[in-house]
Amino acid sequence: MKTLSRITLNSEVMGGKPCIRGLRVTVGTVVGLMASEHFPEEILKAYPYLELADIYEALAYAAWRSEEVEVTNV
Repeated sequence: MKTLSRITLNSEVMGGKPCIRGLRVTVGTVVGLMASEHFPEEILKAYPYLELADIYEALAYAAWRSEEVEVTNV
């Protein structure tokens, strides 16, 4: 996986949740908006300091974090 340079983790910002470029916008906020059928353009209008690349990287980070491993009983 490529390096995700726009996702930051800081225990003093938003309780340590992954954020976009150190801003107080969490990955969860962006993913939640997308899941609620908001278009990227709407998100950028609501958060004008974000960039389209921020949204895509938030989605990539969330997908990476949610990768599942199937464990079978032996």
